[in-house]
Amino acid sequence: HRVVQLAGHPVALLQHGQLATHPIGHDPEEILARLPERYRARFLADYREAMVAAAHETWRWQQLADTLNSWHLRSLAYSAPGYERARTEAGRGENTTAAEHVIPGWAERVAQRGGHG
Repeated sequence: HRVVQLAGHPVALLQHGQLATHPIGHDPEEILARLPERYRARFLADYREAMVAAAHETWRWQQLADTLNSWHLRSLAYSAPGYERARTEAGRGENTTAAEHVIPGWAERVAQRGGHG
């Protein structure tokens, strides 16, 4: 790897499709290893897009951090036992819980926006 400074942070550049190491809290290798196979290509596409953008415009460093954080959280959800079953059931409208029962203040938020919950 070739290490460069990007927005004041050391970053190992991508070489031939390899993932780089980031000092921003979420290791892309760990995210990739945790993700079920069906989500890996999308993660890699998003990660590489954010990495290239940050390499060309240093002000996009936060976009890269946000991308890794988002995929870290997704990987936790997607790899959780029962996720696929719950996803399928929710898609069919089975075993769902209304937002107002699990999100404090949901009805007030909806009312403030003039929408329907």
